[in-house]
Amino acid sequence: MKSIDISKQAVWDSYLKIKSNQGAAGVDHQSIAMFEEDLRNNLYKIWNRMSSGSYFPPPVLRVEIPKGDGKMRALGIPTVADRIAQMVVKNHIEAELESVFHPDSYGYRPKRSALQAVSQARKRCWKHDWVVDMDIKGFFDNIPHDLMMRAVKKHTEEKWVLLYVERWLKAPVQLSGGEIEARIMGTPQGGVISPLLANLFLHYAFDHWMQSTHPLNPFERYADDAVVHCDTEAEAVKLKSEIAKRMVQCGLELHPEKTKIVYCKDANRTGDYERHSFDFLGFCFRPRLSRNRQGLYFVNFSPAIAPKSKKAIFSEIRQRCLHKRSDLSVKELANILNPVVRGWIEYYGAFFKSELLFLVHHLDKLVSRWVIRKYKKQGSNFKKADNWVKRIKSAMPNTCLTE
Repeated sequence: MKSIDISKQAVWDSYLKIKSNQGAAGVDHQSIAMFEEDLRNNLYKIWNRMSSGSYFPPPVLRVEIPKGDGKMRALGIPTVADRIAQMVVKNHIEAELESVFHPDSYGYRPKRSALQAVSQARKRCWKHDWVVDMDIKGFFDNIPHDLMMRAVKKHTEEKWVLLYVERWLKAPVQLSGGEIEARIMGTPQGGVISPLLANLFLHYAFDHWMQSTHPLNPFERYADDAVVHCDTEAEAVKLKSEIAKRMVQCGLELHPEKTKIVYCKDANRTGDYERHSFDFLGFCFRPRLSRNRQGLYFVNFSPAIAPKSKKAIFSEIRQRCLHKRSDLSVKELANILNPVVRGWIEYYGAFFKSELLFLVHHLDKLVSRWVIRKYKKQGSNFKKADNWVKRIKSAMPNTCLTE
């Protein structure tokens, strides 16, 4: 008999989810493929240690990835075994937490998406004149552990869940140079259970508080990114101040530069104010010229792909250097880039799809440069290469990069 009732099936189900998500190796440099070389014993070790209360998470590997503003974002990568262990606890408590989460919390939740949050924000921007665009400074790195544990204890009496959540919160970080750094606050962005814990923390720090104290101010929140709607500028100014105070009470801080008040200017709201645009989940909300069903144009406050998102797309295409891959065929080139391009179109094309024409033009130029390298005769200059690309697009519409 084990002191903690964790089934082997729970560990197996968690492993299947981790496998489907893939992910990089942690501090032990063990990939999922390497983990599977001795799968039965590795899964047994996780179950045996978790069931006896003797499981201690290894350090989390810290890596840095570029953000859209040119700065770096720190991610924590647990080992494969630790991700499976975290998934066991996540699966155990997620249903209970889902039942209490706010309907306007969209981040990292089943059957909810960023596009749903953008769509809801779009509708509410038409109804309310002002927006508080809020940004929490270093949210994942600054969550107070004591308040986090208080929130978890409200929803479970399972001592083993509390035991392991606390151990994950306190698990040290291994830096790129191999140094070990203790962690006294925060939950590493990149862990399996971190998004669920982050949502739970902000449920009490923000969602539940807003519902109780400002029920007439709707909001959309995706993780630590949120917008709140107001009817007047005075209301927005007051609410921004109160939210800032609330964050301080919870050990957090609003970013002084990124948190701003925005006027939702359109054809019926023509006031002249300092700010009339904001970014949310990769989209830029601002006044745009739209056409109604009768074919008449009017100014509408709506989202479209943000300039920062365009810049990120350009950067990713440039890093792939596919125009230099003269060893590839057209089909092979398309197979590499099409899934990525399709993802961009499905996401950013949800609103003002015409703003993605830049992507088509950019990809046409990329393929033209590829033609010049691969086919010297057909592509001795850009005009000939462009004509070649147009013929390929007509002949192979289901294969071409700009389908």
